[in-house]
Amino acid sequence: MFVRTLCASLALAFSACGIAQTTAPKSPFAVKIIGFNDYHGNLETPGTFGANTLVPAASRPAVGGAEFLAAYVARMKAANPLNVVVGAGDYIGATPLISALFFDEPAVETLNKIGVEFNAVGNHEFDKGKDELKRLQNGGCKFNGTVQEANSCKGFGSAAPGSFDGAKFKWLSANVVDTTTGKPLLPAYGVKTFNGVKVAFIGMTLKGTPGIVTPTGVAGLSFQDEADTVNALVPRLRAQGIEAIVVLLHQGGFQNQITGVPNQAITSDINGCTGDLKNSDGSDSDLRAIVKRLDNAVDLVISGHTHAAYNCSANTVDVRGTSLSNAVTTARTAGLPNKVGRLVPVTSSSAFGRVLTEVDVTLNPATRDIVAVSPRNVLVDRTDAAIVNAIAAKPEVKDVVNAYKAAASPLANAVIATITAPMTNGANAAGEMEAGDLIADAQLAATQPASLGGAVMAFMNAGGVRNPGFINVAGTYPYNLTYGDAFTAQPFGNSLVTLTLTAQQIKDVLEQQFSGCNGQTATRIMQVSNGLKYTWNSAGTCGTRITEVTLTPTDVTVAPPVVTGPTEVLVQGGVVHSPTKTYRVTVNNFMATGGDGYSVFQGGTAQLGGAQDIDALTAYLTAFKSPGPAYNPLSAVLAKPRITRQ
Repeated sequence: MFVRTLCASLALAFSACGIAQTTAPKSPFAVKIIGFNDYHGNLETPGTFGANTLVPAASRPAVGGAEFLAAYVARMKAANPLNVVVGAGDYIGATPLISALFFDEPAVETLNKIGVEFNAVGNHEFDKGKDELKRLQNGGCKFNGTVQEANSCKGFGSAAPGSFDGAKFKWLSANVVDTTTGKPLLPAYGVKTFNGVKVAFIGMTLKGTPGIVTPTGVAGLSFQDEADTVNALVPRLRAQGIEAIVVLLHQGGFQNQITGVPNQAITSDINGCTGDLKNSDGSDSDLRAIVKRLDNAVDLVISGHTHAAYNCSANTVDVRGTSLSNAVTTARTAGLPNKVGRLVPVTSSSAFGRVLTEVDVTLNPATRDIVAVSPRNVLVDRTDAAIVNAIAAKPEVKDVVNAYKAAASPLANAVIATITAPMTNGANAAGEMEAGDLIADAQLAATQPASLGGAVMAFMNAGGVRNPGFINVAGTYPYNLTYGDAFTAQPFGNSLVTLTLTAQQIKDVLEQQFSGCNGQTATRIMQVSNGLKYTWNSAGTCGTRITEVTLTPTDVTVAPPVVTGPTEVLVQGGVVHSPTKTYRVTVNNFMATGGDGYSVFQGGTAQLGGAQDIDALTAYLTAFKSPGPAYNPLSAVLAKPRITRQ
């Protein structure tokens, strides 16, 4: 009988796990690692998804949902009693209403029931700050001052109503240091023992987290270099007799990216690694750069962050270079090179519970090392009859989901507007999103009155426009848009900030959208409000890409919007006409404090706080609710396109 133990460690102190078997086996044996990333509290299905992007939309199965994740994990675990379930971050934050309304306690409770044991922190784990992350780890109700929040501690998935157990899994934060103590905020790694062989899981997020999280969320924390952190831990692990090392890293890349072409449509298979891994603009990915510096002791990297699916591995080829008798070399890239050039398997499972990564590793008890890695990404297919039957036989997780859904439904199902066509968060070649246009207009409308800021333009970060945007999943229109739909597209709870920028600063921040320009780390095209238009040149260099900017004053507080003044040229031929002329500009508080690398906004003056983004959005959409006209994203009065690419 095998006895398996679970233990987690701090970076500087570690208690060895118990021995799993008195006499370890002499022959290599298999262990199953089950991983997924970027769950984002998707208790319910996020929609359809295909194993390959070439699969026609109509043929893609419905995927995901907490109860289906749990059932798939249970089936994988049943195939091998030696197993562990792990994550690569962003299990909470930017969540649908069914989780966010209850402070992401539902996300944690369902993850407990799915059986997660270790999870790396992601950037969204810090959306509400370190204290809230610790509460979700340790349990207890959420308070606003001395008053308990009404929607906290529903307890549908905890030990009892009125309670919240906290995470039964361990969040790992190897490279996140609490500046008051100089130690990792949470354990740096966890260890699980299989047949007497210890396997370490190092968990961490990208060091660039402070640039993509509201500053209050990362206050008091320092984010260290990812590769340096791992490499420093290797000797400590080896001192404990640990040779098998897996890194859970919240950083990622994309397949098939073309250099200099941001927001491109790509073709990829969930088990492919075509073109290795790139950033969205085609440059070498940050993940690839990290792996290239990793100590040769690292056997596997399970990654996340980009919401992409990939499997960079040679499947059953020995990761130490010696082929097994049943080795099969696939067409995909065999891995990413580490510091000595050895190819390390690297995986990611998309996002929102759509895909699971099932990794069969072989442990050699003589060397205590992982000697072979065989990963595969598996769709969490809701049409699998055996899985459906398993859920019917054991509906515990489904019952939790249904309980939270019922509690959220009065607010979620409230109709706020009617739309005539879909508005997705997919960007065109210039980077413009239909959903982004709507959100920018709503934020301008909320701050355009003189008493509320006197704004004449608004900018919205594309990363804050969440999937899928504003659509009817059934595909029929007109569609009655609900509060739940709107919240899904705008879930962060950011507040609006109106500030004063000069024409030169507007040009500068538009230039700052491109990777490598003025500290920007990725190409991030902002969405802009009605009346503002700009042109960018993809062949340009930093400081020369923005060639034209015009502003046509437009009152968006009325429906339909009305042009109120002549068009003004801010930039022509790349030259700013009146560099010191000032304008009132609205952004969210994340951007105002330099989030997503837009540091120019930090130089804005006369700042005035405003409504929450979701409140501004719902207020704007009210005008398009019966008996008023429906919102038509194709209407000429919306002055599209607003962004042009040369």
